[in-house]
Amino acid sequence: MNEKTSRPALATAGRTSPTLEDLASAAGVSRSTASRAINGGSKVSPEAQAAVDAAIVALGYTPNRAARSLVTRRTGSVALVIPEPDARVMMDPYFAAVITGVNEALRETDLQLVLLMSRAGDDSARTIRYLRGGHVDGAIVVSHHRADDWVETLGATGLPTVFIGRPWDTESGIPYVDLDNFEGGRLAARHLAGIGCTRPATVAGPTDMTAAVDRLEGWLQGLREAGLEPGPVIHGDFTTPGGADAAAQLLATSPDVDGIFAASDLMALGVVDTLRGSGRQVPGDVAVVGFDNHPIQASNGLGLTTVAHPVADIAAAAGKLLVSAIGNPGEAWEPVIYPAELVVRGSTAL
Repeated sequence: MNEKTSRPALATAGRTSPTLEDLASAAGVSRSTASRAINGGSKVSPEAQAAVDAAIVALGYTPNRAARSLVTRRTGSVALVIPEPDARVMMDPYFAAVITGVNEALRETDLQLVLLMSRAGDDSARTIRYLRGGHVDGAIVVSHHRADDWVETLGATGLPTVFIGRPWDTESGIPYVDLDNFEGGRLAARHLAGIGCTRPATVAGPTDMTAAVDRLEGWLQGLREAGLEPGPVIHGDFTTPGGADAAAQLLATSPDVDGIFAASDLMALGVVDTLRGSGRQVPGDVAVVGFDNHPIQASNGLGLTTVAHPVADIAAAAGKLLVSAIGNPGEAWEPVIYPAELVVRGSTAL
C-alpha cells in the first residue's frame, strides 16, 4: 500500500467524522485547495480536484454546511413560492408537475427545494421575511396574481428569482418561462370555427392571472380571424367545480351555444359534466376544447381536445434558469417561451 492510500485510515483513526484537514491530507493538497475544491472554486487543477473527489469518497467526508455557507454565502436551498391555498396546491395536478420539473432541474446540483405556499396578507408577509432573511439562494414563483407584489418585493431584495408564467410587470427584468398562452387561445378558436361552430363561447380563467388574460385575448383574436362574433365569456377559477358553475351560467344565458373553450382542463371537465347534465351531447351538440393536456382530462371517459401545456418541461427550464442566475449574478436573462400546440381528440370530433 502506498503512502496516499494509507492516509485515510491514519487521518481518521479514533474519529467518527473526518475534518477538512483529514481530507486535505488524504488528497495530498493544502487545506485551502481542498476547501476550494469542495466549494466549487475555479482555481483548482483537474488533478487536485480528482484527488479531493477520491478522498471524499474514501473518507466518507461530509462538508460542514454552516462553515461552507460562511465562505460561499450560499445556503444550498432554493424556494418554490406558490401563492395559492394549500388545498388547491394538493389537488391540482398542475402543481405536482411544477414540483416534479423543478426537482428534475436541481437533480444534478447540491441545491434542495423548499416549498412555500403563501396567500395575500400575513402569509405573504411571512414568506417575504423568510426570503429576505438569507435562508435561500434563489426563488421560483408560480401561479401569481395581479394583487401579489412578488415582482416588486423580490426585485428589491436582489434575490435571484425566476417566474413560471409571465409576471404582470415585465419591465422589472425578472426572467420568466411560459407557454405562448395567446397562441393557445387562438388555436382553440380557430379549431372550433374550423369544425363548423358558429355560436362559440368561452369559460375563461381568473382576470387577475396573466395566463388567463392571454388565453382569452388569443381566443378573441382567433374568432376575429375566423369571422365570428366574440360570443359569451364567463370567468371561472381553474377548478372543476368552477368550470361547472361557469358552464351553468353560460347555458342559462346562451342555450344555443355549440362550442366552448375552457381555459383549463379541470374547468373543461366541469363544463362537460354540466353539458351532459343538461341533456346535451359532447361533441354532438356542443364541442369542447380544454387547455393543459393533463392526464386527468381522460377521467370522464371522453378524449378531450386541448392545448398542450408542457408544465414539467417549463418548470425544469425555470429551475435551470434559476441555477444559472444564482451562479451568474447581475446577468440579464431573456424570457423563455414554449410554443402552443393543439391536441385534437373526441370532444370536437363532429
